[in-house]
Amino acid sequence: MTERSTGPRPTSGSTPAPKPAAKPAAKPAAKPAPKPAAEPPSKSGAVGDDDTAVRAPITERIQGRVTRAAEEHKANREAKKQAATAAASTSGSAMAAPGSGTSRGPRRARLRLTRVDPWSVMKTAFLLAVAFGIVTVVSVLMVWTVLDGAGVWESINRTVTDVVGQESASDFDVENYIGTSRVIGFTMLIAAVDVVLLTAIATLGAFLYNMAAALLGGIEVTLAEDN
Repeated sequence: MTERSTGPRPTSGSTPAPKPAAKPAAKPAAKPAPKPAAEPPSKSGAVGDDDTAVRAPITERIQGRVTRAAEEHKANREAKKQAATAAASTSGSAMAAPGSGTSRGPRRARLRLTRVDPWSVMKTAFLLAVAFGIVTVVSVLMVWTVLDGAGVWESINRTVTDVVGQESASDFDVENYIGTSRVIGFTMLIAAVDVVLLTAIATLGAFLYNMAAALLGGIEVTLAEDN
């Protein structure tokens, strides 16, 4: 069984009453998004701006100095070139006219010998002394060989025999006293002694010169350049 509605029924020929339109549900208002908090200005950015502001005039001044220095260097170089050109032209004219009296004399340098190395002096003196000894021995050998070949010793023996007598000078021979072998041996001994003495004297002289130069300043030497 169906329930019957107890409300009034619509009469024939009458239109049903329109149902009221459903009101749309009110949407909640959108809340504004929260604004982000303002970030504090970074110290690095502020410092960078300040550094840029400070460095700008310094950079300009440095560039200006560099530019001025480059210009001065260029001017000096041009002046040196002009001076060199003028000097070359002057020297050329002087060479072209040697009788004009404008020729430049040789350059002179005044130096002072303040110290001598004793070790180098000793080595040099030793070599020179050895060379001097060898030359002495060779020269004495050559001289005695020439005298022996010329018959000087035999002539001396005959002269002594004639003066003293045959019987008294029968055993006399000058080569027993000043013969070649005796003289060469004595010369070699003298040369060896000279090597030692000359080396020692030269080394001692170097030490003495250094001491004197420390007190007095040394020997002055003037050197001149050849034309």
